[in-house]
Amino acid sequence: MSAAIEAHNLEKTYVTTKRGAGLGGAVKSIFKPDRIQVKAVQGVSFSIEPGELVGFLGPNGAGKTTTLKMLSGILIPSGGEARVLGYKPFDRNYDMLKRISLVMGNKQQLWWDLPARDSYAVLKELYEIPQALYKQRLDELLEILELKDKVDIQVRRLSLGERMKCELVAALLHRPEVLFLDEPTLGLDVVSQKRIREFLRGIHQEEGTTMILTSHYMQDVSELCDRVIIIDKGIVVFDGDLSVLASRFGDSRLIKLQFCEEIDEADLLRIAPSAKLDGVCASLEVSQEETATLAAALLSQLPVADISIEEPDLEEVIRRLFTGHVPRETTGLNS
Repeated sequence: MSAAIEAHNLEKTYVTTKRGAGLGGAVKSIFKPDRIQVKAVQGVSFSIEPGELVGFLGPNGAGKTTTLKMLSGILIPSGGEARVLGYKPFDRNYDMLKRISLVMGNKQQLWWDLPARDSYAVLKELYEIPQALYKQRLDELLEILELKDKVDIQVRRLSLGERMKCELVAALLHRPEVLFLDEPTLGLDVVSQKRIREFLRGIHQEEGTTMILTSHYMQDVSELCDRVIIIDKGIVVFDGDLSVLASRFGDSRLIKLQFCEEIDEADLLRIAPSAKLDGVCASLEVSQEETATLAAALLSQLPVADISIEEPDLEEVIRRLFTGHVPRETTGLNS
């Protein structure tokens, strides 16, 4: 079975004008513009099999949205190749467009002043969905997302969470085989985020939709994705299992202690110089290799009532990767 999404040395370079300060800079930019090239994506390569749900992560400006736009056919790449369901996305083949969908948390495809139902009727015609299948699919999605009493209200009168759910209905009406999700929970409250994650997980499991998800919310990634691709400054810096990322680069542990009684801080610092004491509680971060030895020393030498050892959360692991605490050459690309 061929891959659902393939990218080979995908590149995107923008040409922009650099303007100097003041009136002189403005005039010069008109008659003698100083043009510079900005590389948004540099040689990105990966392959996603049918039915995979992959997290596509990176800091602001890393090239995530640009990559998704190239894969969905919105942008033409400056170099490299891409295939989605066997098609070149930038050819915008009608057969391919009928089989994919793109949801962007900061953009909308629904008409602002019309009820969502009117937009759905237009999409039904665009995607040539038979009436019976359209009604069945729409009723199903509205039921799952609890939108039956919202679909006939002007979109602009809906809450952000309700609008986002309506956008998901629009994206899934035609049962796409590939779904690109760019920050689908952006700006939503935790309850709305949870409901959308549950909905996406259900659609993925029941319909086998191939999904690629970008998000700044680590909870989205940890609950939905087994595999993650991390991009920074237009370059892939990690491609592998989420569990591998945490174990390989989460090389520290957080030890939390609760004591039976107040202790002398000097006694604690003698064993663990980096520990922080707060009343009868203390915490310290140590390397994975030191964890067992240090925990044993604390238990044997201090009146410990309770101890917990926690791994760093995914957000902290990725933050360290981006800020250079993990050498890029040792990140195990495509592992």
